[in-house]
Amino acid sequence: MITNGSERGLWSSKLGFILAGAGSAVGLGNIWRFPTTAGQYGGGAFVFVYLASVIFICLAVMIAELTLGRHTERNPVGVYKALAPGTAWKYLGLLGVITGWGIASFYSVIAGWTLGYLFKTATGAFSGLSPAQITGEFTSFTSNHVATIGLHGVFMLITMSILFGGVKGGIERWSKILMPVLLIILILLVVRAVTLEGGGKGLAFYLKPNLENVSLKSIAAAMGQAFFSLSLGMGTMITYGSYLSKKDNLISSASWVVTLDTSIALLAGFAIMPAIFAFGLNPQSGPGLIFIVLPNMFNKILLGNLFGAGFFLLLAVAAVTSLISIVEVPAAYFIDELKFSRKRAVWIAGGGAFLAGIPAALYGNFLGWMNKIFGQYSLIIGSLGVALFVGWKWGTAKVEAEIRDGNPDFQNAKTYAFFIRFFAPVSILALLIFLVLFPGLF
Repeated sequence: MITNGSERGLWSSKLGFILAGAGSAVGLGNIWRFPTTAGQYGGGAFVFVYLASVIFICLAVMIAELTLGRHTERNPVGVYKALAPGTAWKYLGLLGVITGWGIASFYSVIAGWTLGYLFKTATGAFSGLSPAQITGEFTSFTSNHVATIGLHGVFMLITMSILFGGVKGGIERWSKILMPVLLIILILLVVRAVTLEGGGKGLAFYLKPNLENVSLKSIAAAMGQAFFSLSLGMGTMITYGSYLSKKDNLISSASWVVTLDTSIALLAGFAIMPAIFAFGLNPQSGPGLIFIVLPNMFNKILLGNLFGAGFFLLLAVAAVTSLISIVEVPAAYFIDELKFSRKRAVWIAGGGAFLAGIPAALYGNFLGWMNKIFGQYSLIIGSLGVALFVGWKWGTAKVEAEIRDGNPDFQNAKTYAFFIRFFAPVSILALLIFLVLFPGLF
């Protein structure tokens, strides 16, 4: 274990960490990907499997990552170098850093689209357009390389400007502002959506599990979404955990982050599904639902421009809170391992992610490949590695000792040991095997 230097810092309060941790987890995965994936894979049936995955698999991995980070006060690479020196485990940490960098590169591109659509919707650019014309607008927008690269750069600069402030003055300060704003906007959108005439059918589709829609494909999709949504397997929670005080209760902290993240994902479904059914749209439209289908909906409701602008503002805020945590992973690596100043580390981490994201802004197929490699396979492999390391290499006895530092009355050590040693790794391995054997299904 090392002492936190001035370039690293600590969270000033448990609330600060919870909001920052939830902000890390809450992003485009919740607001955009969760409702669209739920629509593709059976609504309520998907939601049921998703919740089960969060409770019985992801929470255990979340606790493991926070424990590793707090115990060592290091970045993902530093964690394994400290706890398993001279072994190949450090490459698992390096995978986390590379994954964070990879996700940041294409994530910022999509986040830039939200800024573009915020402006377009607010100024009435879609008013009076037919569905075919709105589809053409999306194609034209994403083909405008100057605009997409420029917005990608703007979004990365916003992220970097927050990270320059450090843990307390940057990440924590802005999380305390942005997370309440995000929640208020989302609640307003939910109220508007559930009061639409005909929205009840969307609520039924979203809430009522249809067991006929449960398949290996839908289960794999729900599990994969849970890992993506909670930012697991890419070192963000290890890094954020490294800024935790020994006085903090790791179990309650992890539980709060998971609860807030899951609640916002569920609320996003309440904001979108009723609107889809109220206007006779297709819930299985996939990713195009947000940038093609919803602008059609905004055209058909009173104050649609305002409603639409609020939605894309919500997406942008969610993307910021998530992207700052992703870029912080390579930045923390540079600070810890290479002894860079925070400013220099952020410039390299953010600037590198911007440059790596340019091909994703230019070529849609490249963006899709980046999402599959880093947003799917790398996250799952990283999560599996964490479960195996904590459960079998480092040992659950040491996990229990670290948890008791902030929670001396911890009584569920055996239960946690079962989930992190057996249930989580077996489930994650099964998911990975399924994705490898049937890559064309996603």
